[in-house]
Amino acid sequence: MDRKRKYREITFFNDYFQEFFSKQSKKVKAKIVWTFDLIEDLPRVPETYLKHIENTDGLYEIRVQLSSDIFRIFCFFDRGQLVVLVNGFQKKTKKTPKKEIELALKLKADYENEK
Repeated sequence: MDRKRKYREITFFNDYFQEFFSKQSKKVKAKIVWTFDLIEDLPRVPETYLKHIENTDGLYEIRVQLSSDIFRIFCFFDRGQLVVLVNGFQKKTKKTPKKEIELALKLKADYENEK
């Protein structure tokens, strides 16, 4: 069997992402999984799917869109190619809510303190 090389590996920090994921519809879950596969499999991920959040210390958002619904999943890198997922939410406004970014930064700090 020909195993494709993965460029990144996605993991979770605590249950924040799973809680968000469990509440989504089947179609949204499928799109999220598809996006994760893309992030793991492509050498360079387009900003359409993975984008650094300005003025944050290494925080990124995974961007998932299904028709007019937009979702964001915050993550950061650990040990180079390990993508650590924290919180996710459905985006209802143009700008990412500050409280969601603050939560993601807090979770990132918690993760780093637990290591």
